Amino acid sequence: MISYGIDRLLAEPELRRPLRGRRLALLGHAASLTASGQHSLDALMALPDLDLVAAFGPQHGMRGDKQDNMVETPDERDPRHGIPVYSLYGEARYPTARMLESFDVLLVDLQDVGTRIYTYITTLAYLIEACARHGKALWVLDRPNPAGRPVEGSILEPGWESFVGAGALIMRHGLTLGELARWFAARGGHDLELKVIAMQGYRPDQGPGFGWPLHQRPWINPSPNAASLNMARCYPGTVMLEGTTLSEGRGTTTPLELVGAPDLDFNRILARMEALCPAWTRGALLRPCWFEPTFHKHQGTRCAGLQIHTDQAGYDHGAFKPYRLIALLFKALRLESPDYPLWRHFAYEYEHERLAIDLICGGPLLREWVDDPTATPAALEQRLLGDEHAWREQIAPLLLYP
Repeated sequence: MISYGIDRLLAEPELRRPLRGRRLALLGHAASLTASGQHSLDALMALPDLDLVAAFGPQHGMRGDKQDNMVETPDERDPRHGIPVYSLYGEARYPTARMLESFDVLLVDLQDVGTRIYTYITTLAYLIEACARHGKALWVLDRPNPAGRPVEGSILEPGWESFVGAGALIMRHGLTLGELARWFAARGGHDLELKVIAMQGYRPDQGPGFGWPLHQRPWINPSPNAASLNMARCYPGTVMLEGTTLSEGRGTTTPLELVGAPDLDFNRILARMEALCPAWTRGALLRPCWFEPTFHKHQGTRCAGLQIHTDQAGYDHGAFKPYRLIALLFKALRLESPDYPLWRHFAYEYEHERLAIDLICGGPLLREWVDDPTATPAALEQRLLGDEHAWREQIAPLLLYP
């Protein structure tokens, strides 16, 4: 059985000993739960040997109540414990001096989904930098990466850093949050007390969960639209749909597991994908479908589309390449409909100048490849393989789990 970092901290007094006499804060969210289903904030407040004086919430809030992107959370007081809960997705994205003065050690207990664009990663990066600058300690209570160990995509290009791209990470990074913290500290040369309470019994390469403790722990949405393990596996590809006019399934019960639009023939697009590069369509079931979003893109309009299924017996964790799959979908769409208005031109995560697809992809590489009618899957494959090899070499010394 797997034991998360929070569960080890609660069960092993010797792990807590260095925290005694120090003011603690917790960065958590809706999925910050213990093995018994108790929220980590409540569990830590109940320990008589720890002094938890403040809390922090990332995007979507400490309790996960905010539905969409660019919906801010204010600072507040926790209604049960009365301690301040500072928002890092409100008036401030970067922790202020006043926030940092409130604690000596920050405990980070966030469930990540294994994709660069997820903003909890950026919040972690900002906090590591701020804690190093202000002489604060940061402990990560580690949790699984549901996307597992495979890495995929391109590394974010210099100058393309943003709130959805905290540094030169690859899209599907293959790391747990604790391992990511070690990468940010090493990459930035940050000198701070950084400790990772590692999981016990975590085997990210083993099925059937391949990174997620299937049948051991429940799936709790880390953000409102991260509704399943299937979503987490698809997300390194389907997140790119947010940079397009295509629906990513927001406003349905399976967001970021779908793609669709009211004016496209996805049977033809799928056939074109399979003709162009069948290897990039393997590993998961691609099911033509129809859906009608109740909000967001194409609200109230019936869309034709595809649903991606990794939740079936034919799933091949090694063969499934969600980044390549969605890149291939874009290319097939562009070849089928060269003038289709694919790229989104409205604000994305408060960015009004740079295209959303470029922010998401960490540079213009993907968009330029899609829009170039002479560019082949083999050309993109060559670039991706180089970045993936470089990333594996870079992270090898930081891995905490076999």
